[in-house]
Amino acid sequence: MLLLSYVSVIVLPINDLLYQSYSEKLTTVQIEKVFEFQEKWRWVSYALVPLLLLLKISLIASILYIAAFFYSKAKITFKQLFNAVVKAEFIFLGVGVLKIVWFYFFQTNYTLEDLQYFYPLSALNIVGYQGLDSWFVYPLQVLNLFELAYWLLLSYFIGKLAFTEKDKGKPMDLGFKIVATSYGSALLLWVVVVMFFTLSYS
Repeated sequence: MLLLSYVSVIVLPINDLLYQSYSEKLTTVQIEKVFEFQEKWRWVSYALVPLLLLLKISLIASILYIAAFFYSKAKITFKQLFNAVVKAEFIFLGVGVLKIVWFYFFQTNYTLEDLQYFYPLSALNIVGYQGLDSWFVYPLQVLNLFELAYWLLLSYFIGKLAFTEKDKGKPMDLGFKIVATSYGSALLLWVVVVMFFTLSYS
């Protein structure tokens, strides 16, 4: 994640896009001060990335742990679920890679908004963000093939942990049931909260 963030800053002209965006509202001196401030505190954003990722993985593992307690007869530890979530999270590295590749090789003429709203293989890319109410942007970004692959990977890993000889059906089915009822419900709640705050402050 950190490496992708660093590469995107080097490969894509983000500072130029920020300058164009700021130039409509700020003077040159003010823009230079903003850039100086960003450069000075850039390390904070890099330090926050692993902390936020750790928090996200811990929350998802905790939610899955609760669901596994109710749906599985197997003894599953939090550590096992944490490891499963970590392995599944690697799928999202593809988002950063595809984003860099897309804007470096294919869509070479773009704005800051294009860069911000672009999410590879998402419903938003099909619909487009122009003319779309801001509170619809996030749910359409979440609706993507990477998220689907994440669900399937989680279901596979958790199914292997949760399935016992006494269970009927397939491990994947049990894994998907645990993922859908726990992570799926939490994700839906999160999307609704984000939509609410976006609507409130837009």
